[in-house]
Amino acid sequence: MKIKYYENDLPEDLNLGDIIAIDTETMGLNPDRDKLCLVQLSSGDGTCHLVKILDLRRKPKNLIKLLKNNKINKIFHYARFDIAILKHTYKIDINNIYCTKIASKLVRTYTDKHGYKDLCRELLNKTISKLEQSSDWGGNLSKDQKKYAATDVLHLHKIKKKLDIMLLRENRTKIAKACFEFISYRTDLDLYGWHDIDIFKH
Repeated sequence: MKIKYYENDLPEDLNLGDIIAIDTETMGLNPDRDKLCLVQLSSGDGTCHLVKILDLRRKPKNLIKLLKNNKINKIFHYARFDIAILKHTYKIDINNIYCTKIASKLVRTYTDKHGYKDLCRELLNKTISKLEQSSDWGGNLSKDQKKYAATDVLHLHKIKKKLDIMLLRENRTKIAKACFEFISYRTDLDLYGWHDIDIFKH
């Protein structure tokens, strides 16, 4: 695994292709309260690009351009949170989303373990560490933090391929796509205050 580190934005000439794994690190799980600290990206080639957000007043135009590009398929694990924090921070809409957590829940109905670590272990036979998950992402990043953050996007392309095969086998590709398309609206509901309320219930 190679790690490339940038501050505040991606390089203007960086081309990551048309399917990109994306993750975020924040100071907490409340987009209204907790700031975005880091954005991780990978094209699936073993290189992970880390963008440290040092100044929220500066708009990362290259990163935003990538996020808004509807031709790029964006792979997340638990896209609901990442999309919400990116949407809240930069006031943008993000489409063409794939969420490995949703795909897992649709096809791995034999288990209740749908975390990234679980998917890496079962689908790829890889063991990853989550020790830095709850660390402070607001300051200078340690080598271990950078490695942890990079690992969170390192395997998403391969996981997607495995899940796509399972979705096709179980005839759930269509419903998965519908769920992915709904994420944009689900995150709007979250940001408008309906995070813990299921408006579809009786």
